[in-house]
Amino acid sequence: MLRRLQLRGDELILDAGCGTGRLTSELLAALPRGAAIGFDLSQNMLQNARKHLRHHEKVLLVAGDLLELPFGRVFDGIVSMAALHWVLDHDRLFKNFRDVLRPGGWIEAQCGGGANLAGFRQRVRGLANTPAFAKFLAGFREPWLFQSAEGAAGALRQAGFVNVQTSLEAAPTQLENRRQYGEFISTMILRRHLALMPNQDLRADFVEKLAEQAATDDPPFLLDYWRLNLSASIA
Repeated sequence: MLRRLQLRGDELILDAGCGTGRLTSELLAALPRGAAIGFDLSQNMLQNARKHLRHHEKVLLVAGDLLELPFGRVFDGIVSMAALHWVLDHDRLFKNFRDVLRPGGWIEAQCGGGANLAGFRQRVRGLANTPAFAKFLAGFREPWLFQSAEGAAGALRQAGFVNVQTSLEAAPTQLENRRQYGEFISTMILRRHLALMPNQDLRADFVEKLAEQAATDDPPFLLDYWRLNLSASIA
């Protein structure tokens, strides 16, 4: 995604869902006369970002909801990596993005889309409906929106963007072993599922059962990721 950017070096950029600040740091390296604002809902993520970006001066980190951006039309561009699928209302999200961009502003983003983790999610739903876990997870609403390329393009145009380009790409990710697989799915995918369980033993059992199934796959411990690429601008 960064390779797609053509920066002058003096822009003000919003990193939407900045997480630990790794992307923000790379952006700042390309903005010798510019600055960036890292925006994220998670205070824990922002705490890590502050450590990661402690040597950078031209950056501000802000906690908040992407559906309630507290800015005027100040940004030259918006970038986002692996965050937008956590926002369930893309129509409102893209309208908010348009409203904080200056004329000629743009967005470059990548998030989960299409059939992202379809096989893994089917496995999770099957386990969630077993007697041991159904009382906690039955009827659980997934916390993601994995748009199709066509759906994302339509939402961007509806929000007023032009020069819209969207595409899906397969990005299968294989973990090395059962321990790494369990840690990854616990931290990166299943946090909200696991938070509904009352104790650590249940959470560990849920993850271990998924890891046992993944160990029998060919190849083992493979996650079926799909990436949605988004590029657009405003007049």
